[in-house]
Amino acid sequence: MNYFSLNNRNAFVDFKEATIRGQAPDKGLYFPEKIPSLDKTLISDIDNISNEEIAFRVIRPFVGNGIPEDVLFDIVKQTVNFPIPLVKIKEDMYALEMFHGNTLAFKDIGARFMSRCLAHFVKGNDKKVTVLVATSGDTGGAVADGFYNVDGVDVVILYPSGKVSMVQEKQLTTLGSNIHALEVNGTFDDCQQMVKKAFTDNDLNEKLFLTSANSINVARWLPQQFFYFFAYKQWPDKTNAPVVCVPSGNFGNICSALLANISGLPVKHFIAACNANDVVPNFMKTYEYKPKKAVATLSNAMDVGDPSNFIRILELFQHQTKELSSKLTAYSISDEETAATIKSVEKEFNYLLDPHGAVGYLSLKRHLDLHPNDKGIFAETAHPVKFYDVVEPIIEKKIDLPPSVQNIIHKEKVSTKIENDFGALKDFLFVM
Repeated sequence: MNYFSLNNRNAFVDFKEATIRGQAPDKGLYFPEKIPSLDKTLISDIDNISNEEIAFRVIRPFVGNGIPEDVLFDIVKQTVNFPIPLVKIKEDMYALEMFHGNTLAFKDIGARFMSRCLAHFVKGNDKKVTVLVATSGDTGGAVADGFYNVDGVDVVILYPSGKVSMVQEKQLTTLGSNIHALEVNGTFDDCQQMVKKAFTDNDLNEKLFLTSANSINVARWLPQQFFYFFAYKQWPDKTNAPVVCVPSGNFGNICSALLANISGLPVKHFIAACNANDVVPNFMKTYEYKPKKAVATLSNAMDVGDPSNFIRILELFQHQTKELSSKLTAYSISDEETAATIKSVEKEFNYLLDPHGAVGYLSLKRHLDLHPNDKGIFAETAHPVKFYDVVEPIIEKKIDLPPSVQNIIHKEKVSTKIENDFGALKDFLFVM
């Protein structure tokens, strides 16, 4: 499989180079030259196939000859070695719990897969790789955990000061070793712009071997398809495909789900569940893409005003907006609605949503209210404990801390504060 830049369709790289580069030199995102068609037996026999085998068969066409098959299977096996259950909430709604990995968030899948691919690629390399990543919350912790103590790799994580939860901050600032946290006086979009600029800076790229671990990287983006195959494996009514609703910030997760569907995974319709950062819901109404400055919400991991991966979604549909509209609906949910949903679902169904899952739940409910014959799945992308400072006041009770959180909650954070200034990032990288 080769990949081209969305800014230049004539320049191709293989999976290894796309992973190591992260972003194309012309600032474009890498995109597969063709969308593979699934072996139909993967769908018809999915109940009898292990998760490891499902994931291997899904990702193998995208990797091509870049990694030996036995090595790739081992990478996949390490990537999906935690449960991803589909939980029935009520008759027509199911939660796909993506948060049972080490950092209690869906990004564990992509970070694990990418870190192990990159570790394979840099073996014997005489130049250390620097992974540069911006986070609005969960990416930072997942990348820190995935790359912690990986030989030959340094990780630099930029996050917006005061705009991630305390648990999220602890996960990305308490490991030390090869993990470096930069606390930026700005928004996630500011962090992301600084990272993008770094990849096109000649001085930095002459001295450092830079790559990205955001969902712009194909090795982070593509394995997120696994979730939706595992969901379908557990779906009780294979004769009727589910509606799939994904809380969406930078749009990598839902883009992977749409990719899986185009490859052959049965899904009836998709819903992008957004918070007050409503660039895509507005686009779906007007077909005009107008980025905005991100605003802070209870569902902070989705506080993105210029989602990078939406261009990949447009490419999947060859920029045919009518075809996209027939497959995708987008909703914007307010903080007030988010809080009310957390409270009502906990009371009525004894199920505790995190703020992002609450946005997903309510968006799916709105769709099902309009389409009462449908049934659907919403993604629960993070454990509620990651946002206990938001959730506990809403439900007026304490959330039990999982062991992984108990181990870090009292650790002292170690971060370097910088201004929203590319020069500050550049200076840090030069002296790191």
